Amino acid sequence: MIKHMLVHILLCTALLCFSSPVVADDGADEVYLYINLWQNRIYLKDQEDNILYSYRIAPGAKDTPSPVGIFRVIHKSRDWGGGFGSRWLGLNVSWGTYGIHGTNRPESIGRYASHGCFRMRNREIEKLYEHVPLGATVIIDGPIMGHEDLTYRILVPGSKGALVQLVQNRLRAAGYYEGKTHGIFDRQMERAVIRFQKEEGLDVTGQIHWVDLRYLGIIE
Repeated sequence: MIKHMLVHILLCTALLCFSSPVVADDGADEVYLYINLWQNRIYLKDQEDNILYSYRIAPGAKDTPSPVGIFRVIHKSRDWGGGFGSRWLGLNVSWGTYGIHGTNRPESIGRYASHGCFRMRNREIEKLYEHVPLGATVIIDGPIMGHEDLTYRILVPGSKGALVQLVQNRLRAAGYYEGKTHGIFDRQMERAVIRFQKEEGLDVTGQIHWVDLRYLGIIE
């Protein structure tokens, strides 16, 4: 099965996530957010791992899973309104727009229900918002596919997500890929995949299938 623990992708995402330009607030290193997708819960912790706040969340649904990895808060906004509730904490996810926000559907909290973002009750995101500085680290821990019921998907040109990013890092380490590890299956990655498959004696599909993931050591 696909290796679920975040430890398998932290090193792959750290350099990318901390490369985005952002002017951090004072105290950005004093606290961090930890999101556990198995528990559907978000924690605000200090650097000694003491839990300051803990709330239930609604992460991405099966067809629109949430990102997994290490990110930063790069945007804060009040009063988004509508489905995004009263607060927004935007994350520097390279393959799309994701954030932590309120909701007009509080009944969805605790379930995999969003389009990839992390929904919270408005009164809880309002409280959390005041204690999360711009530039704060956000660790999202969970199944690499972002949903507990997803174990594998064929990756094709245009695919996006943490699994794409992990494949990019493995291909880079093997000397096949020189592009950005941004989690987007672009033309440069497709060329690298074809070269990898040719030189390793695999079926040349230009896509990433189960056998390719296994060959790269991503699944067992």
